[in-house]
Amino acid sequence: MSLRKRRIVLEKTIAQPFQKFFKRITGGGILLMFVTLVALIWANSPLRDYYDEVWHHDFVLGFSPNELHKSLLHWINDGLMVIFFFVVGLEIKREIIAGELSTFRQAVFPIFAAIGGMVVPMAIFASFGLQGEASHGWGIPMATDIAFSLAILSILGTRVPLSLKVFLTALAIVDDLGAILVIAIFYSHEIQWIFLSIAFALLIILFLANYFDIQAITLYTGIGFVIWFLFLKSGIHPTIAGVLIAFSIPARPKVHINEFIPKIKRKLEHFSNLPKDDTNFVLSNEQLAAIDHAEELVLKVQSPLQRIEHHLSGVVNYIILPLFALSNAGVTILAPGSPLASITSVFTTLSLIIAISLIFGKMIGISLFSWLAVKFRLAVKPKKVSWLAFIGLGLLGGIGFTMSLFIAGLAFVSPELQDQAKVGIFVGSILSGFAGFFVLKYALKKTSK
Repeated sequence: MSLRKRRIVLEKTIAQPFQKFFKRITGGGILLMFVTLVALIWANSPLRDYYDEVWHHDFVLGFSPNELHKSLLHWINDGLMVIFFFVVGLEIKREIIAGELSTFRQAVFPIFAAIGGMVVPMAIFASFGLQGEASHGWGIPMATDIAFSLAILSILGTRVPLSLKVFLTALAIVDDLGAILVIAIFYSHEIQWIFLSIAFALLIILFLANYFDIQAITLYTGIGFVIWFLFLKSGIHPTIAGVLIAFSIPARPKVHINEFIPKIKRKLEHFSNLPKDDTNFVLSNEQLAAIDHAEELVLKVQSPLQRIEHHLSGVVNYIILPLFALSNAGVTILAPGSPLASITSVFTTLSLIIAISLIFGKMIGISLFSWLAVKFRLAVKPKKVSWLAFIGLGLLGGIGFTMSLFIAGLAFVSPELQDQAKVGIFVGSILSGFAGFFVLKYALKKTSK
């Protein structure tokens, strides 16, 4: 194959799909920024009482005696966010099968960086020696928000090499996997083993269905809903069910791409050869049958994993995550009557520690472990990308937001500690974002000379 043809194939199979994914994620990140600002304004406006009233309104699901009473906030965090984690699980599986984590050489660089970006922030948080419930927040600074970090990266435009965008995306995906494991092991409550055993038995059925190449999406979604309900009852956070169900979704299409092109050509030729009536806009039964066969072929060339991820990613980025941000990001910082006292009540030692852990922990962890991976010849640094650019990426990794807010809600029972943690996440994420942007801008400008 000539160099030109190889370049075209690489562009179609790797660059173009990633660029579409990148645009979708960055668009969602910009929307998240706007919604977060709306939540903060709402929580500090004269309508602040309505903020709590709306999200803590009781919402009932099911029928007596098995009905579930939870607030709207809980349904978003324990229900809708399962779909977010489900899509994260699909992304992780896709990357492991055919993406940046599919080979050791590709995977080791972002995996090393992600490990550093999790371990160092947690170590910095733990080094302050917080006591009591506040000490439970050690998992908060380990998270990276892929939407926010890529949105800021997109502002730098075409000067950012594709290799850096792919590296940050793979790092954030590995980071998400680490956060999921931490939630499952350390932030779940007392376990009800009967419900959990039934849930795992149903998961085994789904994995067997995958093994025998059963691709009926309704089977996976129907049993998946039951598994979610059982996780909700078991004490393990139900978002973990979303990830496990995602891993069971078939990733192999029924029709290979090489078979698809000649088959679809034959279907289209058959359709074009059928008798046509130019005066009648209604298709004949033969034409409808030909179209049905072509549609079936189009569906079969897409794996269930790709089809579901494609349809759900927009829902997650433009509906679920904005709803999560709107319901979780509202912190009353300026209380009426004593604004100074209210600021000091939410910006405390805990807030400062979380902010420091996000900014310096992520920057040191990601850049240092990336350097170690190259130093020990486990990975190769992209050409024409300086180590200063990796420090900038490390700072962007300090934008915790979505996953950090989620872990904060699990780590603390006290509303006061939750608010303090949110302020720390906001401060750490904002400063990390600004610092990362300017460091990367300088590093990339210097490299381009």
